[in-house]
Amino acid sequence: MSELSKTKEYRIKKLLEVSHLVLKTGNARSFIIDNKNFIDTVVPSDFITLFDELVKENYSVEELKTCANKVLNIFYTAINNHESVKPEKDSFLYILEQNNAKMEKILDEISPVFKAYNKDKTNNEHRNKLINLFEKLGEFNLHYTIKENVLFPVIEQYASDYRCVQVMWSFHDDIRRNIKNVIEALKNNTDETVDFNRWVGDIFFNMLAIKFREEKILFPYILTTIDKKRIDAMIGESMDIGFPYVKPEFVNKKEKPETMQNGKVNLGTGTVTIEQIKLIFNHLPVDITYVDENDTVQFFSTPKKRIFPRTTAIIGRKVSNCHPPESVHVVEKIVESFKNGEKDHADFWIKMKGEYILIRYFAVRDSENNYKGVIEVTQEISDIKAIEGEKRLLDW
Repeated sequence: MSELSKTKEYRIKKLLEVSHLVLKTGNARSFIIDNKNFIDTVVPSDFITLFDELVKENYSVEELKTCANKVLNIFYTAINNHESVKPEKDSFLYILEQNNAKMEKILDEISPVFKAYNKDKTNNEHRNKLINLFEKLGEFNLHYTIKENVLFPVIEQYASDYRCVQVMWSFHDDIRRNIKNVIEALKNNTDETVDFNRWVGDIFFNMLAIKFREEKILFPYILTTIDKKRIDAMIGESMDIGFPYVKPEFVNKKEKPETMQNGKVNLGTGTVTIEQIKLIFNHLPVDITYVDENDTVQFFSTPKKRIFPRTTAIIGRKVSNCHPPESVHVVEKIVESFKNGEKDHADFWIKMKGEYILIRYFAVRDSENNYKGVIEVTQEISDIKAIEGEKRLLDW
């Protein structure tokens, strides 16, 4: 083992020591007193490895988030002062950083209005301004969606210590939920509770903390781990989702996957071209995603309106990494029940953004009943739920 590797190994050992102390006792006072000379020796990429190790130790997501906040606070100065590579202008990570800066400006706008509103909650001008500002802040959700559906899959492909992104994803969901709660409370005049101020405080803390962790830890790590061509390709993939505030001026066209030339596929009940297969899938009014028997995402349809975002970055991704930490156990239970033959389908339905969404999972089996994967089918069913009686005549 090289001297450099030994040094890295020692730092991770010490970081695990302080993390375990925080997880066990809630504070690291004794570690700080005994290790003053160590604290400034860490490098930002150490924390990628640290939280990968902690995730593998099966702590709960809530425990890991609390630990992350406390441990990263201890090493804040060392991380902040570390010289690291910066994204090139107009590159993918540069655009993300520009959106971060815009997000921070919106938080700066919210702060004085929020303080004034707390002094006089009968002031509708302040209330309405807060609603507008928090709705504008809510647009930043696209930034997190890009990370989850474009950036995280690539990190998983290139880095073995990728599991820290699971903790970051959970912070994203906390932010989304709190912004939604604040807007609803302001609109419904239910902002007198203690929760309201806590939601706002958590929004400020988490959004600024994630910004710091992206720009000081995650993005520099990506620039030294993933090749430039792959990073550049993420701009085009992200355009399908959309950047929240700052958009790239120039976008390279995404390369189309190779298809059979002048060929047809025999499906048993007929023969169709590759193009026809794509047209069929993409004209169905449902989102379809196929995960094979090895729990790997292999295909998704692209209807005119998708309910949940998908990009080609998820192809080859393990299905367990495609869901937030809080819900991944449900997906794993479904897949396991399909594999052992206990179940063949599972249904869920939720209300989201004024729509009624039906989410169905179907086990895929071959002619000999061997498990070959799972299909997820998602559909907006408000109109279907409203159907009554019969319709036997064409009325258009």
